[in-house]
Amino acid sequence: MAGTESRDAMSETAAGREALVIRAFVGLADTLVDDYDVIDLLDRLAGYSVELLAAEAAGILLGDAESTLRVVATTNEQVEWMELLQLQAEGGPCVDCYRSGVPVSVTDLADAALRWPRFIAALTQRGTYGSVHALPLRLRPRGQAIGTLNLFRHQPGPLPEADLALGQALADVATVGILSERAVRRGEVVSEQLQVALNSRIVIEQAKGVLAQIHGVNTDEAFNLLRSYARSHQQRLGEVAQAITEDPTSLPDLTTPHPT
Repeated sequence: MAGTESRDAMSETAAGREALVIRAFVGLADTLVDDYDVIDLLDRLAGYSVELLAAEAAGILLGDAESTLRVVATTNEQVEWMELLQLQAEGGPCVDCYRSGVPVSVTDLADAALRWPRFIAALTQRGTYGSVHALPLRLRPRGQAIGTLNLFRHQPGPLPEADLALGQALADVATVGILSERAVRRGEVVSEQLQVALNSRIVIEQAKGVLAQIHGVNTDEAFNLLRSYARSHQQRLGEVAQAITEDPTSLPDLTTPHPT
């Protein structure tokens, strides 16, 4: 009897995960329409990655027209700090993944001091995550990366192979969303699309600061307000952010302080 219950529970768990996987791919595919919002696509990718994979947090880096990496999506402020730290140190698993175009897994960051001394030295002062797994947003068949999906775990240890494969599949779908079909076939990066996404990210960061000040919340909560408003009103994140930075009074239902 106990064995039957155990098998039933495992079956329900597998069915639930399958449903989540389907929802993730459908959700990403739904954004692949004319005039879609690249930042919203990448934010969904980061969120699905944490929901589906054995990772506590995720971040996404994207290269600009000069192949300079920028942070475009994170699931929390701590991950954004780690991503920026790697960019400042000019080294780390996510940076190496972008440069090589192949996955980079570091099961224990404490053992990586010789490989990335500046990054690890700064990281140990904060005691954040124990392992990082970086997956390329890659062009086929050349293997060139336009960015990286980065999965963070609190404890050291490997990420299951099935999770790595699923994470790469999610990253591949997002890559197609960033690039035009013709550019994918020719192996060329559409730099204009990448730059639009990066410019939108700057405006979004400014809007997060405005909302955080107005509502007395942290930037993670401010971004949740911004994202929820954009999705519920079927507007692009960048457009809502631009409106907030130019004139907060133009969106009173979003920028009016909550009563205390």
